Amino acid sequence: MVEVIGWILVIALFVVGMLGTIYPVLPGALAIYFAFFVYGWFFSFAEFGPWFWIIQTVIVIALFVADYLVSAYGTKKFGGTRLSVILSTIGLIIGPFVIPAFGLILGPLIGALAGELISGKNFQTALKVAWGTMLGLLSSAIVKIILQLGMIIIWIIWIVVH
Repeated sequence: MVEVIGWILVIALFVVGMLGTIYPVLPGALAIYFAFFVYGWFFSFAEFGPWFWIIQTVIVIALFVADYLVSAYGTKKFGGTRLSVILSTIGLIIGPFVIPAFGLILGPLIGALAGELISGKNFQTALKVAWGTMLGLLSSAIVKIILQLGMIIIWIIWIVVH
């Protein structure tokens, strides 16, 4: 029974982690990283050596750096202001609550658009920045999905091989 609980927790953390790639309120990579500890506590840490932890930690750090840089790059490349970055992030967080079906896309788009309009840019320029922000956020989500799936695949290989 304890093993079943362990597997449920590990799988639940993996699911939460993957959902975190598109919904920033969820812990994402940290949930996946924590799943490794849950596995160790319920089963064994013996399979994990220092290289496992080094590789996974580097991936987590890369995820945090890439998440910020790729999202901000999309906004900055299209001429966006810091206010647009901030409001698009707020839109990403609250968008799904305000507009349930489309909030993940419309929230950041509206936030960046509002940020540019507040900064005094014309509508055409603001819309261009908003699209750049969306491209940055989508690119960031793709990078997170790939790296977090990589974390899970490395974990699976590591426990099967060791």
